[in-house]
Amino acid sequence: MSVVYLLIPLGLGLLALSVWAYFWAVRSGQFDDLDSPGVQILLDDDRAPPPAAPDCRDA
Repeated sequence: MSVVYLLIPLGLGLLALSVWAYFWAVRSGQFDDLDSPGVQILLDDDRAPPPAAPDCRDA
């Protein structure tokens, strides 16, 4: 029964931490645009690939 005296404050602390993290994420803009990242992967990338690095080995 004495473990309940430890688990109740621990659970309440975890709940408070979770609520704080949720409100922090909302205020920092984590949920502003939920649709674009899922569609952005489907768009073609029309940029040219970067040039290859020159071979720097001495002959």
